[in-house]
Amino acid sequence: MSPIAATAAETNLFTNGVCWSGFRAEVFVFVEKSFKIHRAMSENTEDSKDATQKKSAERLTEEIQSMANYKNLYTEIQKLVASAVVKRGDFKNTLMEALKRNGLETEIRNTVFHWARSQTSLSLSSLPPAEKVDLSYLRKAQVQWERRIQKSLNSTCNELNVALARIRPREDREELAEKWNELSTYDIDLSQFRPLYAPKDFLDVLFAIRNPAFKKQPDELNWEFSHIQIRVKTLAQLRRVYVELAKGMPMLGINPDMQSSENYANLEEERIHLGEKVLRSNHAPIAQEFLKRGAPRSLRGRLWSLVLGSTVKENDMEYYEELKNMVLQYDIVIDNLIIKDVQLTARNDDQYFVFEDVLYKTMLCFSRDSEVLAPVTTDRSAGGQVIHAVLQGKPATLENTLVFPPSGVIPFHGFTMYATPFCYLYDDPCAMYFTFRAFYLRYWFRLHTVSNHEQGIVALCLLFERLLQCYEPLLWIYFRNCHIQPIKVVFKWIMRGFSGHLPPEQLLYLWDLILGYDSLEIIALLAVSILSFRKENLMQVNTLQSVEAVLADLSSLKVIPLLQLALLRE
Repeated sequence: MSPIAATAAETNLFTNGVCWSGFRAEVFVFVEKSFKIHRAMSENTEDSKDATQKKSAERLTEEIQSMANYKNLYTEIQKLVASAVVKRGDFKNTLMEALKRNGLETEIRNTVFHWARSQTSLSLSSLPPAEKVDLSYLRKAQVQWERRIQKSLNSTCNELNVALARIRPREDREELAEKWNELSTYDIDLSQFRPLYAPKDFLDVLFAIRNPAFKKQPDELNWEFSHIQIRVKTLAQLRRVYVELAKGMPMLGINPDMQSSENYANLEEERIHLGEKVLRSNHAPIAQEFLKRGAPRSLRGRLWSLVLGSTVKENDMEYYEELKNMVLQYDIVIDNLIIKDVQLTARNDDQYFVFEDVLYKTMLCFSRDSEVLAPVTTDRSAGGQVIHAVLQGKPATLENTLVFPPSGVIPFHGFTMYATPFCYLYDDPCAMYFTFRAFYLRYWFRLHTVSNHEQGIVALCLLFERLLQCYEPLLWIYFRNCHIQPIKVVFKWIMRGFSGHLPPEQLLYLWDLILGYDSLEIIALLAVSILSFRKENLMQVNTLQSVEAVLADLSSLKVIPLLQLALLRE
C-alpha cells in the first residue's frame, strides 16, 4: 500500500487513539491520478473494479485543479520530482517517500479531505423515493425574497441619492488608506442608513411560505413549519451522531479542573498535549475528530484553520491585499450597510467592542471577495440571483459593470456577528479573514437562505419544533395556549448561530462542535435544551415579551452540560 493510502489504524496508532471519524482512507488513492505526476500513478485507478470509486477519482482529477491550493501544491510536487531524491529507476517509490518526508503527502491528504467535504455540502435532504415531495416552492420563495432585498436596496439608494457603486474619489481613497488600521475613526455620516432587514423580517418570510399541497383553514394562523416536508432527525438519531456528547464523555467546557484519565494534572492539560500532537500531524480529519471534545483556547485558531483548510499561504496574503485595494478603489453602498451594522452590533457589545477596527476590515474585504460568489449562489435555491451595477458616471459598458456586491452577499442586521468570535482566535487580520470566510461558506450562509437543505434554516426551525414538541410537550402546549409561537422565541439565536447571545467562551465551545461534527443541528438542539432548562420560569409568564425577558440573559449557561443533558434524557 502506498503512503497516500495509509490505513485508519495506522493513523490511530500515530495520534494516540484519535480516529479518522469514518473518513475513508481509500479516498487518498484518488490523488495519485489527480496530480498526474507520472503515468504509472494512474494505473491503480484504471485497474479498480469499483466503478463508483473510479468515477469519484475522475471527478477529483478535474475538480481539484480549481481548488485554491492546487497551484502551489502542484508546483511544490514538480520541484520535488525534478530533485535528486526522486530516482528515475524507482520513480514511484522514491517519489512517495520524498512526499512523505517533505510533508507534501499530508498536504495531498488534506486536499482530498477538503474536496470530499465540499461534495457533501451540496447534497440536499430528500425523502425516500417512495415519498417523493415537490419542494420547488422553497426555491421560488428564495427567488422572491432576493428580489425583495434587491428592491429594498435600490429604494434605499434612490431615497438617499447614493449610487450602488462608483469609483472612490481620490481624497476619500487617501483618507481611507491612512485610517485602514483604525477605521473606527473614519468619519462618515450614516444617520440616514437603516439595515435592509433583520432576523424578525426573515422569520416573517419563512412563516409566509406555504406548501401548495397543505390544506389549511382560511383564517388559520401559520403556527409552525410541520407542513414543510423536509426530513429531520429524531433525538435518537442525534444521539448516534453526537456520540461523545450522548455518552457523557469528559469534554472541555464542563469543568477545567476535571481529572484526566492519563498522567496529567487535569483534562485541559491532557487536551493541550494531545492537541499539539494533532497539529504536528497536520492532518485535517484528525483535527476535526479532536474538536468533538473541545479545543483548548491556545490551540483553537490553528485547529479551526486546519479543519477548514484556511491556513494562510503567501498567495492568500496577496489576495487579501487585492481585496483591500478594491475597497480603496471602489465605493459601494454595501460599505455603508456594513459599517452601520458594526456600529449597531459589535460596537455596543461588551465582549466585542474592542475589535471594531478589525471587524470593519474583515467585512469590507468580504464584500469584495468574488470567490464567495460562486459557492454561495450555486448552492442556494435561487439559482444564483445577483445584481449587476454600472459604475456611477461611467458608460454602460461591460468594463464598467460589476456584480453587486462582488461577494453576492447583501448584509442584514446582525450579519457582522458571524465574524466577531474569530477576533478571539487570531491576531493576524488575514488569518482571521480566511477562516471566517471558510466558516461562512461551509455553514453560515445557510442560516439566511431559504432552501430544503438538511442544514438550512428551514430544516433547523423544523428540527427545533419537532424536538420541543416531542420532549417538552407541556411547554409546547402552554406556549400554544398563550398564543406564543416557540420559534419566535429562539429564531434570533438560530439565525446567528448564538453569536452575540452566548458569552464568547461558551460560543466557541459550541462552534467547536459545529466543526467537529460538521453539522448545524446542534444549534437547534441547544435552543430546545435552553427552553427546557428554564421551563419552570417560562411557564409562569404568558406573553412573548415576558418570555423574551426570561431568556434575555444567557451568560450563566454552560453549553456542553446542557447539550449532554438533552441527549442523555429518555
